[in-house]
Amino acid sequence: MAENDTFTQDIAAVARIDAVPIILDMVKHVTGMRFAAVARVTESHWVALAVDDAIDFGLKPGGQLVLESTICHEIRQSRRPVVFTHASEHPIYSKHHTPKTYRLESYVSIPIVKGNGEFFGTLCAIDTLPAHFDECAVVKTLGLFAQLIAMHLDLRDDLQRSETALADATEAGRLREQFIAVLGHDLRTPLSAIRMSADLLESRLEDKRERGLASAIRKSSQRMGALIEDVLDFARGRLGGGIPVRRTRVDDLGAVLSSVIAEIQAAEPGVQIEQDFTIPSGIYCDPTRIGQLLSNLVGNAVTHGTRESPVRIVATTEGDECVLSVTNHGACIPDALIPLLFQPFKRSDGGQRGEGLGLGLYIASQILEGHGGTLSVSSSPDQGTCFVARFPMRL
Repeated sequence: MAENDTFTQDIAAVARIDAVPIILDMVKHVTGMRFAAVARVTESHWVALAVDDAIDFGLKPGGQLVLESTICHEIRQSRRPVVFTHASEHPIYSKHHTPKTYRLESYVSIPIVKGNGEFFGTLCAIDTLPAHFDECAVVKTLGLFAQLIAMHLDLRDDLQRSETALADATEAGRLREQFIAVLGHDLRTPLSAIRMSADLLESRLEDKRERGLASAIRKSSQRMGALIEDVLDFARGRLGGGIPVRRTRVDDLGAVLSSVIAEIQAAEPGVQIEQDFTIPSGIYCDPTRIGQLLSNLVGNAVTHGTRESPVRIVATTEGDECVLSVTNHGACIPDALIPLLFQPFKRSDGGQRGEGLGLGLYIASQILEGHGGTLSVSSSPDQGTCFVARFPMRL
């Protein structure tokens, strides 16, 4: 049943090639024969796809011949044209079963081979009377016609693949929107309820141990919220049109960065953090996203730096660019790992288990890409590991 469906599709595909009727008429004209056809030839079937019949041979599109009774069966194996103009006087085809079975005197059949090398079928002409033509010229002419048909079939296949890819892309877009919706609402909403409940419990409980448990729930929910935000940004950056960035004039970017550092310092009181900001007013950026960028870079530095040396953060300008650097000391990043750092699910610690998903640096690079900027890294025993973010100050 599936093979019959394929033949139906092939008949429709050939019928859509406007040049086929003209080609068949030209085949008859060039050879002087009165029957011409495009045939689909498989391992088990010979099926007429298009026919121009002036001798009432009896075949119409969809009509089939026993494969073994045709010469096309042999052409499929050899992929070479077969031509004879007078079968009864031919040294080979006077004894061949096909001319005898169908009472043929003249015959020409040219293989149709698609661009990927697949044997599709043949372009053929037959007659019950002898023909008179230059065999070499006919083989070349019909060979060009066969190539033209194969090119049209290849175009059909390309169009079908494009349509399938478009349908897949449309479905992927629908699933992407569902995925982002789940992250953005269905997960964050119950998590907010958990966080609020933990805050309420912590404020009302008097027992120290119970308050500690409520605090642990609150911190875990905050951590989970951060992970969800990372995955949400990853989905936007990888599956959508990039992490959304809304650049506006910001006159107090230093204050935004200082508040981010204060939050990290409160969460990590044992870490030394030094900051040096010389940022002018009137910088065009998305302050929330730049704050997120700094949080990811500093969080990475805190995780992988040593407690003996401070994390140093410098924000300044160079020419028309705003430059933000975060430096920490500790184990150097291997050279082989540096090209992978800004890919999702990679970590700068070379594979150690951490609390995150390995999305922080990827998201940071995507935020800078949205600002038309760049993120680079250097790492050495003397200078430590330094991430440098650059983006234009003006639109």
